[in-house]
Amino acid sequence: MVNETDPITDNWYRHMDKGQPFRVVEVDETKMLVDIQYFDGNLEEIDLADWREMDIEPCEEPENWAGALDIPEQDDFGTSVTDTTPADWVAPLQEVPGESTSPLSAEADNEGDWQADLPLEEPWEEEP
Repeated sequence: MVNETDPITDNWYRHMDKGQPFRVVEVDETKMLVDIQYFDGNLEEIDLADWREMDIEPCEEPENWAGALDIPEQDDFGTSVTDTTPADWVAPLQEVPGESTSPLSAEADNEGDWQADLPLEEPWEEEP
């Protein structure tokens, strides 16, 4: 049985006898090879002549098209469903309560006395 279906990259197909969906990952016309990935993540390289002998049909991509890609969040599917609103991105930062100045005193920095609060180091003693 010869099929007339051309392998198109990123299109989904289904084995008529198995019902198993797969996606065409790459078509290499110079080597006459078709790389496919099954929904469960398994990869297979098929000769273009063998592709013509397969009993397949184009199909819709599965609802959860991530399959073996391990995309954990629904937001990562590229849909508009999200729990972040546009207002969340433009809201100003909340000020941190407490001291409004930097821990480093501006006066000490200007005077060049930045080492004033550091502990004194003991001199290195060489072993005899």
